[in-house]
Amino acid sequence: MGDWLKMTASDLGRGIAAGDIDPVDLTQTYLDAIDAHPLRDRIYARVTHDRALAEAKAAAERAKVGRRLSLLDGVPISWKDLFDTVGVGTEAGSALLKGRVPDTDALVLQNATAAGSVCLGKTHMSELAFSGLGYNPITATPPCVHDESAVPGGSSSGAGASVAFNLAACGIGSDTGGSVRIPSAWNDLVGLKTTSGRVSLEGVVPLCLRFDTVGPLARSVEDAAQMLAMLEGGVPADLRGASLNGRRFAVLKTVALDNLRDVPGQAFDDAVRRLEAAGATIDTIEVPEVEQAMALTGALYTAEAYGLWRDVIEANPDAMFSEIRERFQAGRNFSGPDYVAAWAALESCRAAWDASFAGYDAVLAPTSPILPPNLERLESDHDYYVTENLLALRNTRIGNLMGLSALTLPTGTPSCGIMLMGLPDCEEALLRVGAAAEAALT
Repeated sequence: MGDWLKMTASDLGRGIAAGDIDPVDLTQTYLDAIDAHPLRDRIYARVTHDRALAEAKAAAERAKVGRRLSLLDGVPISWKDLFDTVGVGTEAGSALLKGRVPDTDALVLQNATAAGSVCLGKTHMSELAFSGLGYNPITATPPCVHDESAVPGGSSSGAGASVAFNLAACGIGSDTGGSVRIPSAWNDLVGLKTTSGRVSLEGVVPLCLRFDTVGPLARSVEDAAQMLAMLEGGVPADLRGASLNGRRFAVLKTVALDNLRDVPGQAFDDAVRRLEAAGATIDTIEVPEVEQAMALTGALYTAEAYGLWRDVIEANPDAMFSEIRERFQAGRNFSGPDYVAAWAALESCRAAWDASFAGYDAVLAPTSPILPPNLERLESDHDYYVTENLLALRNTRIGNLMGLSALTLPTGTPSCGIMLMGLPDCEEALLRVGAAAEAALT
């Protein structure tokens, strides 16, 4: 049973279908592992034992009579603590929401439950999802799987840690500027950022509604494809026969390769060589509009985030971690006309991006230009915190700004991911390319 904790969600599903794995035994194995883990309270905010076992028993009954609802029917999943869960606290990592208990599940959780997933509980996160580091002195800071003295990436920090530490078969997180992809990259997982507007945000605590997205942190591209279907109540992408032969990739040089630390840079270059050796054609392209879009981040992100949270924050500002509070309050510096003008400028940048990358199957970049920062130094060095926080999300933010689907894959170098950015609303095509790339990089 211990081996179950390291299997992909899809392999667990196949084991249930074959009668080799009982969903109740599987869920109990995960719950026992969570309860016994010395870092449990740094990863899980709340564990939903009763719900998980009830859902597992229902999955077991369906399996016995051959009426399974999906490949992942009966597979245990963790949920970031910003997805509403009926009768269970959902506080988004913030004392501002302490004691908040929803009376219904988020729509994505409803969809996943309808497809047979088992809810293990709620994972810790960066406060109100506004940091890519995963450091949260208000609730808890999960560990990085390679270095417990380092942060795991955020804001879906506990989601990534739950999978990396074998305490969930898959984690569900959100991505506004990289919050699925950074913890995935730093914990050697597959992370899928979906296109804004594709997956429902109903019942999800917001940060920036025009950028917020929902996506899985998983052990394989297949798991990511299966989870996307669960979240939507749809059909999984067909990954059979995926190949890199004839695929065209473009390495984004503008911004994405600037100030790249040595280890992530070497890992990225090596990964690109392996993709090329597997049959892909790879060009290097510069897109000046990316720099222009990045300069709009303050007006786009902080203005909307502060607009959504201003009244709550200013009613109790001392309840927040000061670094996060000050990041929100920077939204005061932008007016309504600033926000409208920034969106108009961004749409122009997006049009230039679309023209530059027409004909390519994906755009490549290092998922993060840095390795996971040291937690103790983040706690004591303000300048280090600011620098590392901005760098952590720099590359991933490109995908959000340009409105893309995006996928991060492990490179084989610890805590170093390679990001594939695809067309908006074309996750199925991106996942097929990702499956082929995964095979080349493994």
